[in-house]
Order: sequence, then structure tokens, then C-alpha cells
Amino acid sequence: MKRMKIGTLGRRGGNTSNRALEKLKTAPPHVAPRPKRPRPPSGRTNLASCVVATIFLVFIIIVILIVYYTVFKPQDPKIAVNAVQLPTFSVANGTVNFTFSQYAAVRNPNRAAFSHYDSSLQLLYSGSQVGFMFIPAGEIDAGRTQYMAATFSVQSFPLSAPGRVGPTLANGDGVGFNYGLRIEPTLEIESKLEMVGRVKVLHFFTHHVYAKAGCRVAIAVTDGSVLGFHC
Repeated sequence: MKRMKIGTLGRRGGNTSNRALEKLKTAPPHVAPRPKRPRPPSGRTNLASCVVATIFLVFIIIVILIVYYTVFKPQDPKIAVNAVQLPTFSVANGTVNFTFSQYAAVRNPNRAAFSHYDSSLQLLYSGSQVGFMFIPAGEIDAGRTQYMAATFSVQSFPLSAPGRVGPTLANGDGVGFNYGLRIEPTLEIESKLEMVGRVKVLHFFTHHVYAKAGCRVAIAVTDGSVLGFHC
């Protein structure tokens, strides 16, 4: 009986050792963990990000400025006086009165509409104002030219000195000077066309612009014909 118990215990011990060996064989091989790379300090990372963002913003600002000054930079309108006429004219007792008409072309060189207001046309004789007219507010589309005609009556004013002989204005941009000279008394007046307005660039930036055109006009005192004008 004692031998049988000893044999039984021996078999049980063998089975246990066999199971342990089988577990060791089926267990996955042990893999050593990879060493972690040291992370860079957070301060350096933030500094690099700030430098990159700053460079990008500076680049964007430079591009915007280049586009603004080459394409969208506001410019003053251009005024060209095409004709001057006096539909009515009379002289009596050393005084003169007439109706003054001026035709001009206003060009808007901007890429945005030009809204004009507070514009006027005034007439001067010997430095004194003898005629004035307000120009109604309006708008000129981008890159377009608008033709304007202004006509108003000038009240009688005395001639300050005897009429001069022949045109007295120098050559330049004008009509009629030194072409078919007429030896007769002349009257010299000055017209000033001023236009004030604003241009809204990219529907956000508003810029005030100003344009003017001054002309000297030579008029024959005998019949009121325009001998020429210089602007």
C-alpha cells in the first residue's frame, strides 16, 4: 500500500512539471521596450512656431501692399476741358454780361467708383468772382469717362481796363491761340472747375480725392466770340 501511494505521487509530480514546460513553450517571447527618444523642450517648439507665423504674416502683408499700390492705389480724377462757348453776349456803357458754357470730360482712373460732391465751377475776371455754379453730386464708374456741360448766366460787371489787342495767352493746351490772329479788343476771363469726392477701395477703404481744371479764356469784346482758351 505504501509503494502504491508513492507511485501515484510521482506521476502527479511529473504531470505538473510537463504542464509547466508546455506553458513555457507556448508563452510569447519577451520583447524589451524600446528606449523613448527625449522630447525637445517645449520652449524651443513655441519659439519656432512663433517665428514661422511671423514670417508668414510679414509675407502676406508685403503681398497686400504690392497689390494695393500697383492695382488699387487711389488716384485723382482727370479733367479735360473740351470747349468753351458764350451763347449770349452784350456790352453797354462799359459793362458786359453774357451766358457762359463749358464742356468737360472727367475720367475716373480708379478700379472703384468715384462719388463726387461739393463740386463747383466759378468764373473770375481780374481776380474777382463774376460767376458761380454748383455741380450736382453724382458717381462715375471705375475706368469710365463722364462728359459734363455747365451753363449759367453771368451778371453784368464793369470792364476794369480798355480791351487788349489780340490774344494775350501763351501757347499750350488750349484752342485757338496764334491761329488766325484777330486784331481787336479782347476780354480775358478765368474758369475754375473743382471736383471733390471719394473712392471706396475693396468696399472697405475710403479715400478722398480731388481734381481741378483752370482755364483762361480770350473773348472778342465786339461780338463775344471765343478766340481761344488755355488750360
